[in-house]
Order: sequence, then C-alpha cells, then structure tokens
Amino acid sequence: MALTDVAIRALQPRERVFKCADARGLYLEVHPSGSKLWRYKYRHLGKDKRIALGRYPDVGLGDARRKCDEARLKVSDGIDPGAERRRSKLVARYQAANTFGDVAREYIDKMVNEGRATATTTKANWLLEQLEPIARSPLADLKPMDVFGALKRIEAKGKYETARRCRSFASRVFRYGAATGRTENDPTSVLRGALIAPKPKHHSALLEPEAVGELLRSIDAYSGHGVTRLAIQMAPHLMARPGELRKAVWPEFDLEKAVWHIPAERMKMRRAHSVPLSRQVLDMLAQLHALTGPDGFVFPAFHTSRRPMSENTMNQAFRRMGYSAAELTAHGLRTTASTLLNESGKWSPDAIERSLAHADKDAIRGTYNRGRYWDERVSMHQWWSDYLDSLRAGELLASVPAGSAAA
Repeated sequence: MALTDVAIRALQPRERVFKCADARGLYLEVHPSGSKLWRYKYRHLGKDKRIALGRYPDVGLGDARRKCDEARLKVSDGIDPGAERRRSKLVARYQAANTFGDVAREYIDKMVNEGRATATTTKANWLLEQLEPIARSPLADLKPMDVFGALKRIEAKGKYETARRCRSFASRVFRYGAATGRTENDPTSVLRGALIAPKPKHHSALLEPEAVGELLRSIDAYSGHGVTRLAIQMAPHLMARPGELRKAVWPEFDLEKAVWHIPAERMKMRRAHSVPLSRQVLDMLAQLHALTGPDGFVFPAFHTSRRPMSENTMNQAFRRMGYSAAELTAHGLRTTASTLLNESGKWSPDAIERSLAHADKDAIRGTYNRGRYWDERVSMHQWWSDYLDSLRAGELLASVPAGSAAA
C-alpha cells in the first residue's frame, strides 16, 4: 500500500535499516538512528540503480513523489538521473571555485600531478603571489584592464621580466579556466606588446681562450672543499646546466660506456638527455666516486648526503677565486663552450646545440635530430676536454690537440 504522512510519522527505528515502499520505485529507508531517507529505485541499461531524493520530513511525501516522477521521466527518455546528478555536482563544484586564485591553484595542482619539476611549480606559486590584486576576483568578470592594472603595479617596481612572466602565467590560467567552464576567453591576449620589454640578460662568461686557461689554473689551485673543486673542474667539460650537474646521482652514470644519462624530469625542456664523458671527466668521476659514491648524489650538500649541493656553491667558489658575478657564473660556462666550439669551425652547430640540450624551434626537426650527431658529439666532447687541457697548460693552439678526433 502507498505510504501516508501518518504512517511515516508512526514508523519507529529498528536494529537494522528497513524499507517501506510507496509506489513506482519510491521507498523510504529507515535507519537505526531514526533518519528517514527517500530513495528511488530504477533500472538503466539493464542495471538496478537508486538515487537519493532527500530526508523526511525536510522532503515531504508529496515532494518525494514529484521528484520520483521527474526521475522516472528521465529514465523513460534514456537518461540516467544518478549520472546526471553527479555531473551537475561536478559542474557546480567547478563553478563555485571560480576566482582567479582558485583556478590558478587548481592549474598548479594539475602541473604537480603531471610531474612538472618542483622548481617550475614553485615559480608558478610565486607568480600567483605577484598577481594577488586579482586573485579574489571571479575569473569570468576580469577584463583586460583589470589584469593590466595588476601587471603595471609590478612594472612600477622595475620588475619588467616579472611582469612579462606574470602575463604569460595569467594567460595559461585563463585558458585552463575556459577549458573547465569558468570563463569564455583570455583577456590577457590583447595585452601582448603592452608591457615594457625587458632588456635581455646574458649569463656572465669568459670568451677568450687566454682567460679560460687562467680560470682552469685557478680552479686547480682552489683550496676549498674537495667536492666543490671537482664540481667546478668538471662543469666546463660537461656543458650541462648547473642544476643538472649538482643534482646528478651515481646511477645516472654508465662509466663503462662513458655516458651520463639525465632523466627527462631533471631537464629544463623535459626531455631525457645523454652526455658523452671524456677521459678527463672519467678520471674526475673516479676521484669523486671515492668521496661520494657509489649511491646517492654525486655532489652532496656539505651537511647531509640526502640533499644535493646548494645552487649557490659553485658561484660562491668563483667569488672566492676573485671572479665577480659580472665576469663569471657557473651557467656562463655553457656560453664559453658554445662560443669556443663554434669558433673552432670543427663541429656542426647542430651537434653543439644538441650537447647544450637546447630545444629545437622546429618540433619535428628536433625530434629527428635527438637521435643524431652522437658519434660527432663523442668526438667533440673529447676534443673539448683536450682543448681545455691545452688552455690550462697555456697552449693557445686552435688546432685539434694530439690524440683527438676531428669531425
């Protein structure tokens, strides 16, 4: 028999949950706690399902029957009311988190889940902090002038590059917001060219062979920590970015095959990279192995082997040696290698760029070239190490050092 309000009020809880049917799949579920919950049971695509319609008496008998009829109509039209409700909740949750700050943090979480480098996500959080003036505004309400005003505040502090990066980050947030239904456009797109273009900054580097030879002799005479000395001795040979070198771990090195395999997650361009190891580098690695091997970081921090060498350690060593930041940085050693290798005329520019792990602007060409030039790069790295030895010895010869292979 169909339920009545009088019958429902008279229902008393039992030790276990029990059901009282009404009609057409509608029933009341009575819990030991005394809760009385409306449920509608239906079949969709051959499967038995149910959907909650509310709590009695918040939802009375008449309202429960009305909701049941609405759900029954959807089932008859081939719609699963339960799945539709889940979609609606998901959309509502997304739309509720609709401020620029909410969407930006969600976008950064997505970056983390995709395995982006910690440095990348940390920088993204920092850029969000710079955009605090618009963080609490709904994404869909923000206009170009709102974003422009926040960027001009950054520019007013002389931080032109930061303003440019904030515009780029904001653009990615708006595009993500559009993809998830929180806005329809990217107001930052019209701001391209509206900000002050920062002057390009180049990493300080030594570009004259005589100066490079003097540096190498100074490194040999460095009286600081032994691991630091080996790091700055090895850096000119490897052409790697300082972060890639200081975070290197022993399992990445195949000493028998004379190659260093850097995994994609540690590379700036998120592509795995291999570096040929010259005889000189292998000798230095043998010295390091006795100090820090065979597991863990090749260049551990001074106070703990669980962390890599600090990002400032190599540059601080150069300062102790008398080189100012305007003269030399660890990253600038890559510029030194690029300049002198290109000036030698012995190696193809593509092989040099590949050893520097620079991204190819042509994505298809870059994919094709990643597997090429290995033999040339092996010869080039040995030539480069031999050439550095000749500069250290004060020999400013442009020819290939004895015993090396030319391209």
